[in-house]
Amino acid sequence: MRITAKLIDATTTALNQLLRFEHPADAVLSKFFRDNRALGQSERGFVAETAYAVLRRRRLLEHLLGTEASPRRLVLAALVRLLGVSLRQLEEALKEKELKWVAELKGRQTGELTLAEQADFPDWLTERLQTHLAPEELLRLAQGLNQPAPLDLRVNPLKAERAAVLARLAEDGIAAAAGRLSPLAIRLKGKPALQKHPLYLDGSIEVQDEGSQLLGFLLAPKRGEMVADFCAGAGGKTLLMGALMRSTGRLYAFDVSDKRLGRLKDRVARAGLSNVHPLVIANENDTRVKRLAGKFDRVLVDAPCSGLGTLRRNPDLKWRQTPQGVAELARKQHDILGGAARLVKPGGRLVYATCSILPEENEAIVAAFLAEHPQFRQASAQEILQKQDIAPECGETLCLAPHTHGTDGFFAAVLERNQAEVTK
Repeated sequence: MRITAKLIDATTTALNQLLRFEHPADAVLSKFFRDNRALGQSERGFVAETAYAVLRRRRLLEHLLGTEASPRRLVLAALVRLLGVSLRQLEEALKEKELKWVAELKGRQTGELTLAEQADFPDWLTERLQTHLAPEELLRLAQGLNQPAPLDLRVNPLKAERAAVLARLAEDGIAAAAGRLSPLAIRLKGKPALQKHPLYLDGSIEVQDEGSQLLGFLLAPKRGEMVADFCAGAGGKTLLMGALMRSTGRLYAFDVSDKRLGRLKDRVARAGLSNVHPLVIANENDTRVKRLAGKFDRVLVDAPCSGLGTLRRNPDLKWRQTPQGVAELARKQHDILGGAARLVKPGGRLVYATCSILPEENEAIVAAFLAEHPQFRQASAQEILQKQDIAPECGETLCLAPHTHGTDGFFAAVLERNQAEVTK
């Protein structure tokens, strides 16, 4: 596309707002585009791609630029060092002096990088990951997380079969392939707008990362059961569980946000589900939760977390998150898991999940829970998935990452309540 001075200026302004790290990057860009409606679709794409490239590779670019690392020069560096833009493409947008600077930058040597700079992670995150990952594995993880995420769909088995959806997408010129882990996943080759596609409008497909889909199969809800999605959010996993239950039984969608649950209503209707019951709660100790204690066959806790497993989509999180924030989240995760566990009946299943890559949000939370709740034991995630002909190499817990499974970073543990226990 044609790169103009106006487009470089707009990208610089957007990046300047993003680098304040006051709000999530997607929200900042959405507001920026609302405030700059003259930008066309391709121009918005250019702004977003360039700004996100800076967020992903900020450490490298700042190392290259040193004291020159202003938002404008970060934009130019991302274009020529990361996105393959040539000097000729920039001739119209830049004055001669700046073009000479870009030409010099294009050939500038990287020099020696620290491990954190190689990973494009903040120092504190690199130090945390080094406690359980060798440098080579840490860099492989970082490389995976620093790539843009593909677009994954989930087929709604109440409305369609995957083969039929793939055939329809092919007819419409949308390149796609079956996912290799989830039996309902489809991975698109590009990122077409699907909000007006008939398959989306009639509820046959939803956008959902393939790794996220596996959480529903780990919980494995059955027809007629009593099931809870304890931190439902906007309800992506709720929809999957409702479909696996064939819209029978009762499926509660708990969340502390009325606004998030409000968005679930239309999605439930589009998906053709009649067994979903949204319920706003104050916290994990809400009286409505306590009244339902011991009544649920299965409970999913997709806990609020640092989100560091989703850096492919949200690269700003690694700069916005802090060690103090992670510590506070770990306390919340501990409390939420303990509160949700009260719902599980003897013989029932509890799945704890996060989209974090940090042990203090994952294994440490599960270990503390098991120490405090002897009536629960951990079951093998791999065995549960293999019984459904889903076979990621994962072992006792489900640990997914972009460089190993091609998904976002996910952690999940299956906790089952002893059948012999007498409910008090």
